[in-house]
Order: sequence, then C-alpha cells, then structure tokens
Amino acid sequence: MDGGKFLMQLLKIVCGFILGVLACGVFLAWGFFRAAHPDEDPVAFAAMVGTGMVGASVVGAASLVPAGILIAIAEIARLRGIIFHVAAGGVIAFVLWTLGASGEVTGIRPGSAVALTAGFLAGTVYWLVAGRTSGTWHGNKPERPGPLPSEDQE
Repeated sequence: MDGGKFLMQLLKIVCGFILGVLACGVFLAWGFFRAAHPDEDPVAFAAMVGTGMVGASVVGAASLVPAGILIAIAEIARLRGIIFHVAAGGVIAFVLWTLGASGEVTGIRPGSAVALTAGFLAGTVYWLVAGRTSGTWHGNKPERPGPLPSEDQE
C-alpha cells in the first residue's frame, strides 16, 4: 500500500462525493425552476443555484452513509467501472426517494425517473473524479501465473 496514493485517493473521494451531490442538487433545482440563461433572468438563475446548493446539502446528508459503504466496497474490491458507480448512484437515489414516500403508494412513486436520473448523474460525476481510480492505492495486483510455454509451440 502506498500512503501517498491512499491520501490522494481520499481527497478524490471527498471531492468526487461533494461534486456528485452538487450536480444532483443543481439538476433537481434546474428541473424545478426551469431557469433560463443568466442574462435573461438573473434572479431566477440565482434562485436556482441557491436552491441547488441547499438541495445538495440535503441529498448529501441523506446519502452519506449508503454512499460511504458503496465507496468502501468499490475501493476494497478495486471496482473502477462506470456501470458500478452510475448504478450505485441510481440505487441510492431511488431508495432514498422511495423511503421518503408519505402514505400508502401503490406501484412506483411519481418522480422516480427524475430521482434515478439525478442519482445516475451523481454517480457519473463521482466516477469522473474518483471512481476511475478506485483501489489504485493497493499497489499492483499479483499476476496470475499463466500456462508455461511448451517446447512444441516454437
């Protein structure tokens, strides 16, 4: 294990989580406000950005523990694929959205596609920042011994 790589990966993990949550919050706020370009309506754009920041803090607080568990699994198992990280973000968002349902809901809760998309976006941003290098601090993987070349193949 390389200590420098480990500290660098921890920094990437924190930055990736924060940026992923910010992307999720701004995505949800953008859909709510449908703000135009900042030159056309700067007040609506500022309200959208502010709401996105508040939304990101709520999403970050709710998803910290499940995301931390999945990040630890990805780091230990050296899972670097985009599919794992995007799916993990979507599952976390969907579960949090489903758990937030009030009353008896039959079937899929309305807005689930938006929650899934926000989670997929957060997972993609996290993968771009930290997920691509998951587990690189472990060092090199031990090589599997391959078949010995036979003398007949020469």
